Amino acid sequence: MTQEEKTLTEERIVDVLKTVYDPEIPVNIYDLGMIYKIDVRDDEAAGGIAVDLDMTFTAPNCPAADFILEDVRTKVESVEGVQTANVNLVFEPAWDQSMMSEEARVELGFD
Repeated sequence: MTQEEKTLTEERIVDVLKTVYDPEIPVNIYDLGMIYKIDVRDDEAAGGIAVDLDMTFTAPNCPAADFILEDVRTKVESVEGVQTANVNLVFEPAWDQSMMSEEARVELGFD
């Protein structure tokens, strides 16, 4: 995969991540800053692209955690060329409001 193809795939992944919401928060998980890493790589064994994501939640005891994780995995695997998506739930560094995009802070009334 060329660097251009990798960048295009990453952009498509970000686009689908912006359609994933915590049911209790009216801002998508990407703009909330809950996605820490997107690693796109060739996976010859799987016959396509493998994606590793590190993400967190705004609180470790998020009641919608299972739903959100499955939504992320399903939507990332729907991106053209992606065969597998491995979503790693991490809590380091701990999420805080500074990780939100400007749009998210405005939407939630923090700015």
